[in-house]
Amino acid sequence: MSTMIQRYTARERSNHWVVAIAFILAGLSGLALFHPAFFFLTNLFGGGPWTRILHPFIGVAMFLFFMAMAVRFWGRNRFTPADREWRKRIKDVLCNRDQGLPEVGKYNAGQKILFWLMVVSIPVLLVSGVVVWQPWFAPFFPIGLLRVAVVVHALAAWIMILGIVVHVYAAIWVKGTVRAMTRGTVSAAWAKQHHRAWYREMTGK
Repeated sequence: MSTMIQRYTARERSNHWVVAIAFILAGLSGLALFHPAFFFLTNLFGGGPWTRILHPFIGVAMFLFFMAMAVRFWGRNRFTPADREWRKRIKDVLCNRDQGLPEVGKYNAGQKILFWLMVVSIPVLLVSGVVVWQPWFAPFFPIGLLRVAVVVHALAAWIMILGIVVHVYAAIWVKGTVRAMTRGTVSAAWAKQHHRAWYREMTGK
């Protein structure tokens, strides 16, 4: 049986899944409010009025739990020279040619890019969302700012959705990755192949 290495604690996994669930709920409710073609999604939240009421609160919850997660993972997501080399060899990564790739730590450059994308996008979603939050805050802002905030909010949301789609696809594509966020462990072989510097750190080999 392959040796297992702990990648995430129970608290880290719980934090991740709360953010993931909040993102799905915020995304679905946001799409329902974004365009009439998606209005049928309001049925998931009890109708149009409830969707409008719940969406911003879900967004605030997502922001708070993500910030807690970001603080925890901040140090592991700093870019290194190995990450720059990894990005230059992205074709080899996509073609599963691991020979000669730089040794990366707990996260590769792609994962770090997604992390920093979320660090920027989620606060942008919060601030722009507060500006257009009816009836609590929107009346305090001029109509011009409201219009800009709506566009910025929608743009940030679409960037986030695309980023998460890639994230989910990559997690499924790289066999053994999903286990890290469901059971908290990965095989030593997985760690050695995909995150060798982290493997050395954890095993001393």
